[in-house]
Amino acid sequence: MALQISISNAIGARAVAGGGGIDPDAQAFITASGITDATQQSAINQLVVDLKGYSIWSKMKALYPFVGGTASAHKFNLKDPRDLDAAFRIFWNGGVTHGANGVQFGGVNGWGNTYLTPSTTLTLNNGSLSFYSRTNSNSLGVEMGARIAGSDVSLGIYGTTPLSGSINTFVDSAQLTVTDTLGFYQITRTGGGTQKVFKNTSSNLKTISATTSALTQPIYLGCLNNNGAAAFYSNRQCAFASIGDGLTDTEAANFRTAVQAFNTALARQV
Repeated sequence: MALQISISNAIGARAVAGGGGIDPDAQAFITASGITDATQQSAINQLVVDLKGYSIWSKMKALYPFVGGTASAHKFNLKDPRDLDAAFRIFWNGGVTHGANGVQFGGVNGWGNTYLTPSTTLTLNNGSLSFYSRTNSNSLGVEMGARIAGSDVSLGIYGTTPLSGSINTFVDSAQLTVTDTLGFYQITRTGGGTQKVFKNTSSNLKTISATTSALTQPIYLGCLNNNGAAAFYSNRQCAFASIGDGLTDTEAANFRTAVQAFNTALARQV
């Protein structure tokens, strides 16, 4: 089918946070998004501290923690919380519901434009996407991504049929059969001829037979950007999403640990 839905320093880092200091990057996001709740502030700070401790922070281009409960708070990129397209803040469209548990996509017309275009922000054979799903559903929607003829960067959860993802390839999606659609999903490619898709701690590797051109369309969240048009809408609730460089298996596992701890701190983990 044409569519390929496609801390060693942790203890020390936690000690800094535990000492009462707020990481400057966390504070910038808290200020921009207007978060005043102490639990939410602490969760954001610890997430930043953990990602830096795991050496993942520097690999991320966009981190969307969806904390604050409003469309305004949920639009900001934790990595660069300026209210600008160039900072990859999200512009929301259609039927999207915002609350304490994250962003609920309606499966009909709700989506967000990240303004992040892989061809200008990611390298050709290196990239990753992640999506934390709080919804168990057999919907065939795409959680995030973009495609043009011959190239695809996307992550889709097909109910209890295969989870699938692609990084700049059109015919070689990595797939993993899942029993439900709850949890933290990742697709990652680290520069070689393989890519790997993850659901929590399960994964599957796919050898890529051909690399195609980098995507020249921005990545949409809550659907697929199909050459400039929103399509294949997701109906799932998202409690975290990201776009960044490719991650190793260890980094992907550490990323999941940090994100799970973040959502647990907010009492919305699955």
